[in-house]
Amino acid sequence: MDKKTYYIAVASGEILEPKDMTGNFEFEILASEEEIDQLQEMFEDSAEAQDDTAARAMIPVRDYHLDKENDAADYYLTEIYRKLHELGTPETKSHIESMNVL
Repeated sequence: MDKKTYYIAVASGEILEPKDMTGNFEFEILASEEEIDQLQEMFEDSAEAQDDTAARAMIPVRDYHLDKENDAADYYLTEIYRKLHELGTPETKSHIESMNVL
C-alpha cells in the first residue's frame, strides 16, 4: 500500500492533498487510498450526527450528557481523532495526545 501525505481540517471535514493545499489545516497524515476512503466515511457519519444534534438542540430541557444524539456526535469525533492519531506524523500524534480527546 502506497501512502501519501494528506492535510486534514477536522471542523470542515476536508481532506487535502499537497497540490490542493490552499486553506488552513490542523493535521498532517500519511495514508493509503483505502485509509482516506475510511476517513472520508467517518467525516460523513460525523456530519450526519452533527445534523441530528442541531435538530435536537431545539429541545432546551434535555441535558447534554443525557442525549443520545450528542453521544453519537461525540463518538464519531473521537473516532476521527483516533484515526488521525493512527495515521499522523509525529507532530500530529503529539498534538492529538496533548488535546486529551482519546
